[in-house]
Amino acid sequence: MIKRVNPEFLAGLESFTDFDFKVEQLEAMREGMAQAVQPLTSTETVDINNKTITGIDDNEIRVRIYKPAHQDQELPVLLWIHGGGYILGSIEDNDHLCVQVVETANCVVVSVDYRLAPEYPYPAPLEDCYSALAWIADNALELQIDKNRIGVAGASAGGGLTAGLTLLARDREYPSICFQMPLYPMINDSNDTPSANEITEGMIWNQKTNDFGWKCYLAELHGHDEVPIYAAPARAEDYRNLPYTYTCVGQLDPFRDETITYVSKLAQAGVDVEFHLYPGAYHGFESLNPQSELARNVIKEYVNAIKVGFDRVKANADQVEEVK
Repeated sequence: MIKRVNPEFLAGLESFTDFDFKVEQLEAMREGMAQAVQPLTSTETVDINNKTITGIDDNEIRVRIYKPAHQDQELPVLLWIHGGGYILGSIEDNDHLCVQVVETANCVVVSVDYRLAPEYPYPAPLEDCYSALAWIADNALELQIDKNRIGVAGASAGGGLTAGLTLLARDREYPSICFQMPLYPMINDSNDTPSANEITEGMIWNQKTNDFGWKCYLAELHGHDEVPIYAAPARAEDYRNLPYTYTCVGQLDPFRDETITYVSKLAQAGVDVEFHLYPGAYHGFESLNPQSELARNVIKEYVNAIKVGFDRVKANADQVEEVK
């Protein structure tokens, strides 16, 4: 398998230690990951602030808001959802990416620090994300955002939550989402696709670690037929009326085939979708090799896709106005 990895991505793979997840080790792993992250403060171009909002269980949810410095107009907004297999990760993990999105797409970004499994299994993480989404729409004036241009994005488990949240917002009929970007999303709890069976060990994330993540997230629902589509969006049968979608996945990612199937079902349902499959790329390849030329291009592509997603809405609105 290592022979198939793009040489540009070998450094990130070699620096990553393969391990077996155990529930009792998760807290120490989270603390270690948090210590390794150096959160950004506001930059010359982007203001960064934390705020606490209230969730569905009267729980506190921390959100991190990235806004253009000296913002003087109403802008689109992106809800960013971090990854981590539903069991790891924090709000500060993607500071640099969120700043890049603000600068490139000229928008506001709100990142949500949802509760993690197994302490808080489904639906708690998803409901935290929904609470953040609704808070954004409810506070459009305060945030100086256009509530007709709300996007949602995330990678891996964040991509799974993005896909689930988009379905949930559609079915609850609030808020309206104009764009989604579930990058190499974790959406298939069956964990039995050809790519999952192909990537059984190593490669950052594999069939074994994926099974652990799903067991933690679904708890007593794991292995049963009644898993909700909002928990595992690959189970959905109706993808109509979902927003413009951008996604990508590496060919050596266990999520390869579930992503391809998801994209096909979106297209068949009449959803506009852009999709990229990267040969020689494993799970999270771009975040582990940020200095490689290909990774920089990949990140640039999906950051630009956010701008395109927002611009599509404005262009459509302008056309409607011209017709009037």
